[in-house]
Order: sequence, then structure tokens, then C-alpha cells
Amino acid sequence: MRVAIVGAGPAGFFLAERLLARAEPAVGVDLLERLPAPHGLVRFGVAPDHEKIKSVTRSFDAVASRPGFRYFGNVEFGAEVSLADLARHYHAVCFTTGAQTDRRMGIPGEDLAGSHSATEFVAWYNGHPRFRSLAFDLSAERVAVVGVGNVAVDVARMLCRTPAELAGTDVADYALDALRASRVREVWLLGRRGPVQAAFTAPEVKELGELEGCDVRAVPEEVVLDPLSRAELERADDRATRRKVELLQGYAARAPSGKPKLLTLRFLVSPVALEGDAAGRVRAITLVRNELVAGPGGVLAAVPTGRTERLPVELVFRSVGYRGVPLPDVPFDERLGIIPNAAGRVIDPHTLHPTPGLYVAGWIKRGPSGVIGTNKPDAAETADAMVADFEAGRLPAPAEPDPAAIERLLRERQPCLITFDDWKMLDRIESERGQASGRPRVKMTEQEILTKLGCT
Repeated sequence: MRVAIVGAGPAGFFLAERLLARAEPAVGVDLLERLPAPHGLVRFGVAPDHEKIKSVTRSFDAVASRPGFRYFGNVEFGAEVSLADLARHYHAVCFTTGAQTDRRMGIPGEDLAGSHSATEFVAWYNGHPRFRSLAFDLSAERVAVVGVGNVAVDVARMLCRTPAELAGTDVADYALDALRASRVREVWLLGRRGPVQAAFTAPEVKELGELEGCDVRAVPEEVVLDPLSRAELERADDRATRRKVELLQGYAARAPSGKPKLLTLRFLVSPVALEGDAAGRVRAITLVRNELVAGPGGVLAAVPTGRTERLPVELVFRSVGYRGVPLPDVPFDERLGIIPNAAGRVIDPHTLHPTPGLYVAGWIKRGPSGVIGTNKPDAAETADAMVADFEAGRLPAPAEPDPAAIERLLRERQPCLITFDDWKMLDRIESERGQASGRPRVKMTEQEILTKLGCT
């Protein structure tokens, strides 16, 4: 059984692991990645100061060492290779391309200079080659981060870290230089619902209170639970959520200690407009106060009260959700931002039946939910569906199943194709550079990588 996986992030590796662990049928897996480096979100999305989370790449490297696995990096689906190409060489093609773009707030002023998506900022400071050229005006002293998920918390924390704290991470060198020169002094983290409903976790909240150069506070009246939130907390009987609320209420009672930066956690507020100056740059954000009401299924929804406030800021990062990006010749649900599927089998929107040989896993399958480990059972479901379809004879037979044939095609179209052996060499260089400077690694830019491989 020949399988192509498009996207070398966690979902792609977990899928390969599940397929290659089987005794029968024998499976050959080729993992295609548009970037030179694998690992996707782990390399380009996890915050540099969360090095422990990145240790999962060791298990990915173990998967790559298994017989039947090949990695083709620097190969972009829709550019160097098409769906028709892959169908000619594989029984099954699975897309694990994640949620590559962010949702917009949909408010006036959102496109002013100084208004950015958190996705762009995270990719920039993590050394993503396609975001390296972006510029963020860190001469701003006041910043708003809209959202209270883990990405929003990462952005706020990175803005509040001291240069010394950042210097021991694998943050991109150019980003480290920019953050060292940052003039940011105040950061507001803005949540539309209350503390109980906030997506961040108790450990993330606790970490905010341990920043070396930043005081953390919450607004007392915004962390007092309304009757609906109290009832929700009691029904859930969730110790982790209780701990999160306790920490936030503790921050509301904490007096600032005089650290040079201040992070304020706000709840029950939503942005309704960004205000610009004469030069077209952000100078303030208008917030509306919300109240919680019971929505369908008992889910608490934030409803604006009409009471507004103006918060002077010069920089805004939105982190209000993520969505997938359509792929050439692959069905896509524009409303949900995913590839339509049933248990990982891609659904033809016209027949509403599975498309033989096409599969999906990860965020592009289910939407941006869960943590890295959530992709493991998700990928297992898709892998099992693939094998069941193969054993039942439901997969189309490829015209050229010889593994050498697709490699020849890819090398013709992308002379600078990157194998996993190439990546291991690059990984070793980055790690050695890191050891020399007391860091986990020093990431190479895309141009450095290509130069190392003799591609100019």
C-alpha cells in the first residue's frame, strides 16, 4: 500500500507512525512538505520558551527511521506536484496541512498599520521562512492581544519576557534582536467571555505570574464569577478550571511590585473598532463590555451591553481563531474552513460520498482544536480508515506504484529536494550552533539551508 502524506507537522508524523506500525498490509509512506524543515507547528508554532513541548520531535525522528518512510521537503503541493501526479503514484493521499490562516475580527480599522494577526507574529519569531521579512513596530509602548487561547498567551508572554529570558531559547536571531530593542511596556490580553470560559490553562496562567520583568494583574470585577459561570463551574467539577479561576482572582488582588512591564488580563470585553492617527497607524482600540447569557445547548455566549471604553494602544495582535486554506483540486468547506470528511475520508460535495483514495487528518480535518497530542488519535482514525479501504479493495490502483518513479518526478521539478538525511544534517548544525551559545538551537534561514545543501 503506497501512501502520500502532504504536510510534515504532528498530524503527518502521527499518521505515518500508525501506518508503519502495522504488520499487514505492508505500507510505504512518503511525507511531502512545502518548507525545507519538517515538524510544522512544533517548529514554527510552539513558543520558543516552551522547549519541553518540542521534545516530541524525537518520536517523529524515530518514525522517520522506520523502513518504508521517505521525506521530500521543499516540495509544494499545487506547485511542484499536483493531485493528479500523486494519484498516479499512490493508492491513497492524505492532507495534513493544518489551519494555516487566521480569522479576522471584522471591525472598522482592522487593516490599519500596527494591526496584525498573531499567526504572523508567531511564525515571524519562530523563523518561518515565509514570514521572516515581516516587520512589527516594537517601538510601541502599549499593545493589545485579542483572544485568550494558548496562541494569544504565547504572544503576550513573548512580548513581556526579558531579553535574558529570551536569549536561552531558539527564537529566531532577527526576532531576538528586535525583541531586545522592544519598547513595549504595557500589554492587555482581551477575552470576550469570562475566566471560566477562557481557553488558556491553569499552567499557562501560572507561568504569566512568574515572568522576571513583568507584573501581572486582572481587573477585580471581571474575575468575579456571575451566576451562570458559577453554575457551569459546579457542573463541570473541573479542578483545573477551578485552579485557573483561583490564579486569576489572585492576580486581581496582587499589588504591582514595580517590574518594568505590566500585563493586564481582561475579560468580558470585545473589540468593536480600531482608531487610527493621521498617518494611518493604530492609536486606540474601542472595547464593548459583554455579559454572559445561556445559548443553545447551555453554552454561555457573550452579548454586548452597549457600554464601551477606549484603550490607547499602538499595536494590536488578533488571535480569534484559525482556519484551513483550500488546496488545488481538493474539496473545501468555506464555512468551516476544513476539508469535508467522514472519519478522515474526504467527502465529494456533489455526491456526498467518500472520494476514493483521498483522506485528511489534523486541523484541516477537524478544525483548530486540541493540543499537539490530540492529533494522535485523530490520525489513527484516518490511518485505520485507509487500511480498511485498501483491504476492501476500495482504493484506486496507481498507474506507477514504483517508489523510484515519484522520486524521479519530484527531483525533476524541484532540483533542491530535501531528504530526511539532509534534514538530519541541518538539524545537527542548528543544534551545534545552539550549544555554542547556550541555546537549544540556532535556526537557519531558508537561504542558509539551501546554501548548505548546495542550492543557490
